[in-house]
Amino acid sequence: MKLNIHGLSKAFGNQEVLRDVSIDLDKVHSLALIGPSGGGKSTLLRIIAGLERPDAGSLRLNGEEIIFREKSLLAHRRSIGTVFQAFNLFPHLTAVQNITLPLEKVHGYRPTEAREMAESILQRFQLSEHGHKPPVQLSGGQRQRVAIARAIAIKPKILLFDEPTSALDPEMTAEVLDLISELREEGRDFVLVTHQMGFAHRVGDQIALLSGGKIVECGPPEQVLDRPESEVTRSFLHKVMKY
Repeated sequence: MKLNIHGLSKAFGNQEVLRDVSIDLDKVHSLALIGPSGGGKSTLLRIIAGLERPDAGSLRLNGEEIIFREKSLLAHRRSIGTVFQAFNLFPHLTAVQNITLPLEKVHGYRPTEAREMAESILQRFQLSEHGHKPPVQLSGGQRQRVAIARAIAIKPKILLFDEPTSALDPEMTAEVLDLISELREEGRDFVLVTHQMGFAHRVGDQIALLSGGKIVECGPPEQVLDRPESEVTRSFLHKVMKY
């Protein structure tokens, strides 16, 4: 993954969420975004996904500039696999249908092709026996794994995870983190917003700490998490690691 962000700013009304954010990464598989709540992590992720437009600045992904106009954004969104903390599955559809619907309606797969793709990926994620169930009949961990399966099925150029375990209990959290670790081992490119510092250390090639709408520190996990240079980073890590 090559990610170049220059001078990115975003405000909602009078609230400035991102302030002149810049980052240049080359040949990086995984970026973990950490930092206090309200620091701008999810907003930055949504801009990368093409779900929000910045007020200023530019963004290039794998050398291609993201044009924040609707026609260009539609094409960009089709190439991104996004997994949210609240699953965002269609409650009236089965697990299989949640995967086949975007394949058919957005990506032009024939129904038989979409079904084969969905069943194959559910089998890989050990969810075959749950393919006929609607989300309400699945555990939280199963729902999030279906959401990840849906994101991967479109063969995205990058995966974006927005706190994918925040709504899960510890056992289900482990299920989902194990799956993301497997994807990392496969060499898939992703950006992950997380409050799990140990997991960020394990899977992040680069760690960026956002606080107050700015990137305070960015580097490999051994630097940012083990030997932070910024007092803001040290203070944040002290608070989250205290208990």
